[in-house]
Amino acid sequence: MTATGLKSSIGLRSERGPILAAIMLATSLVALDSTIIATAVLTITDQLGGFSQFPWLFSIYLLAQAVTVPIYGKLADMLGRKPVMLFGIAVFALGSLLCGLATSMLGLIIFRAVQGIGAGAVGPMSITIAGDLYTLAERAKVQAYLASVWAMSSVLGPLLGGVFSEYISWRWIFLVNLPLAAVAGWMILRKFTEVAPRRSHRIDYAGAGLLTLGAGALILALLEGGQAWAWNSPVSLALFIGGALVLVLFGLVERRAANPILPLWVLTRRVLVASSLVSLLVGAILLGLTSYVPTFAQGVLGTGALVAGLTVGALTLGWPLMASQAGKIYLRIGFRRTAVIGSSLAAIGAASLLLVDSDSGLLRVALGCFVVGMGMGLVASPTLIAAQASAEWSERGVVTSTNMFARSLGSALGVALFGALVNARIGETDHPAPEVLSPAIHVVFIGVAVMAVVMVGAAAMMPSRTIEVAAGATPEPTAH
Repeated sequence: MTATGLKSSIGLRSERGPILAAIMLATSLVALDSTIIATAVLTITDQLGGFSQFPWLFSIYLLAQAVTVPIYGKLADMLGRKPVMLFGIAVFALGSLLCGLATSMLGLIIFRAVQGIGAGAVGPMSITIAGDLYTLAERAKVQAYLASVWAMSSVLGPLLGGVFSEYISWRWIFLVNLPLAAVAGWMILRKFTEVAPRRSHRIDYAGAGLLTLGAGALILALLEGGQAWAWNSPVSLALFIGGALVLVLFGLVERRAANPILPLWVLTRRVLVASSLVSLLVGAILLGLTSYVPTFAQGVLGTGALVAGLTVGALTLGWPLMASQAGKIYLRIGFRRTAVIGSSLAAIGAASLLLVDSDSGLLRVALGCFVVGMGMGLVASPTLIAAQASAEWSERGVVTSTNMFARSLGSALGVALFGALVNARIGETDHPAPEVLSPAIHVVFIGVAVMAVVMVGAAAMMPSRTIEVAAGATPEPTAH
């Protein structure tokens, strides 16, 4: 029985219900990790030091995730989704264990990279499996289930992060992933059966290496510029110019590669270009706020880690609430209008954050984050689903991973850029004063607002409606 030939019922009690539950649990790993660590930044740096280095906790994770996503996408189209998902869960669990045992900021940063390598498989494979199992119309309803994972994580993540940081130990922020990973892996192993067509394609390791080197050089230049060396120093210029040249070389290699890690045909389809650009900006905006709103709440407004986490949790709560309704909206008015409305909402919410200061209440900050999250829910999922719907099974892994790669790369570059701007204003102190921290973080809010406005233009590039490719265009694997 093919993926499209299964019973039309949707829900956890349906024939596909166990698989849906499994990918929901797997998604929870990435969802929790996106909200739980931000609340513990000041607690971690108090114990391990290196406040100026804390952006690396996000950047290295996101960079590792970004550069491995395209490889996993290619492997998934060659070998099937199941082995890639299981591998990702295992590596994510290993990275979580090592992070929980870290004794220095350098060690924690390195182990976050291991986590990112695992997350590079878990997130995209969850979405790809859902794309295989459900039609475009069904995905509008399935979105509500996947969105509920983010909704629960938006509450539980900051709550657990604050409780662990204040009352137990920040190490449990990572160790809590271990039982979740074990159950998710067991469910995928037992419940998801897939017979995928085997293809003897080579993986573009040269492209992956060049992408890692080029992007890594740019992120290093952004994070350490003005700190470890001057912006106009030979080291800084070498990293910026060298990183750019390596990325140009990466593009040339991809043109000649038999199976490029990022196929150039994705740049020939408007829906894929537009959705990837939106995803890039979504990633930068999301990490800009989740990285610095808790720091603003704690360092400027004087709240504890728990309350700070719940403040930024408003963003990740607004997102799934609107994402759960996005399917109904884009089926009625089309992808473009839905995405433009969502990106406009995000811009309005981001603009409201420009008005907060040390005298503002937490409710004002949380409300701005909530509106941004609502906008994200209307722009992120519809643009990704539009891209998936335009691809055959043999392309869907690459299409999904390209979109997720754009989001991860945007997150990595965004948090690096914001980190550079903040560090340039606060210097090397591990305990910046509120009067210094407030204007520094306002620069982040300005950057987020500008990106949200650009996202409105990117959303307008989306086609109004996307016709889903025929399921029989390429033989799909058996999946149940």
